[in-house]
Amino acid sequence: MADIFKNHFTRAIYRELAPLILNVRPSTQAVSNQLLVLRGCESAMDRLVRDRRYFARPARSLFDEIRIHFSIASQLHVYMVVKRHVELALALLARLPEEELGPTGAPRQCQAMTRKGQPCQRPPLPRNDYCPSHQHLVENFDELDALEDFEGIGLAA
Repeated sequence: MADIFKNHFTRAIYRELAPLILNVRPSTQAVSNQLLVLRGCESAMDRLVRDRRYFARPARSLFDEIRIHFSIASQLHVYMVVKRHVELALALLARLPEEELGPTGAPRQCQAMTRKGQPCQRPPLPRNDYCPSHQHLVENFDELDALEDFEGIGLAA
């Protein structure tokens, strides 16, 4: 499923951007710009599938990698295409069940430490880094936002 997903979005981005790719390339560059754009899209989508939790700003990362293969005039359009497709990919990935394997291929483990100082061996809950025993360690950003609101009006301790 992951390969089908990755190939679908990679090809969609490439098909839309292919007419805009510059044909000129430096003499030191061994492969064509088209192949470099395709490889950049494939690597970004592969990373998005493997470890989307730790892939900050995937659209910007992909755009930064491929932007040199387009003219200045077309870069805004390229960014908008990349951003739209990455957002669609993220929305689809959010609806799919999370992989049981982590980014390294090893089974995911709870991120907490036991009382003896050893890593917890239990599998984490879906869309979370902690097992049921360590759910109290999950950062709740709603509470942090509320605390900042109180600090803003001078009511925090």
